[in-house]
Amino acid sequence: MTSESPAPARLPTAILISGRGTNMQAIAQCAARGAVPIDVRLVLSDQPAAGGLGIAASLGIPTQVLSPRAFPDRPAYDAALVECLQRHGAQLIVLAGFMRILTPAFIAAFAGRILNVHPSLLPRHRGLHTHRRVLEAGDRVHGVSVHFVTEELDGGPVVVQSRIEVRPEDTEASLSARIQQREHSIYPRAVDWFARGRLELRGQRAWLDGRPLDSPVIDDG
Repeated sequence: MTSESPAPARLPTAILISGRGTNMQAIAQCAARGAVPIDVRLVLSDQPAAGGLGIAASLGIPTQVLSPRAFPDRPAYDAALVECLQRHGAQLIVLAGFMRILTPAFIAAFAGRILNVHPSLLPRHRGLHTHRRVLEAGDRVHGVSVHFVTEELDGGPVVVQSRIEVRPEDTEASLSARIQQREHSIYPRAVDWFARGRLELRGQRAWLDGRPLDSPVIDDG
């Protein structure tokens, strides 16, 4: 007779969104069926009209809106954001289309515990409008990256990437749709690694299974 290994404790997690929340939905659904050992304590948005808030509520997840308009500046907003997330016990912060640049004070409050997904093969095409820039540059390969968040915009250590071929007929919309499918695959995977204690940030390097990641894990689906 063999004994089964105990299930890992579910890591208290908050997901931050600004829009439709499709990555939030993918991660939350994985958590709901036990595929990713996290407890989504809160879905928070800076936009009252964010479509993802309704999706989160339909999944039984508490939601909150924290509007920047209610605060005099970014430091005041981020201080309130930190207080809210800490009050909900969040130990992992998942940025899922949260369209705000976070202050160093926020990042310090959750150092090594913030993940983000970016629709490019970082370090290429940091910032906005990545699909347009890929087409304008004539890139033959595009992709998506999950990375730790540091003070450098889209500059934290990359954990995992997925790549697609850019087709002659591709548009911004078609690239976005195909990239989003890859996001919904690799982002829950990275969250799962972190929640199980396999993934961590040491200094300025990502470590997976006790070894430094000299280059990102590649998962092309």
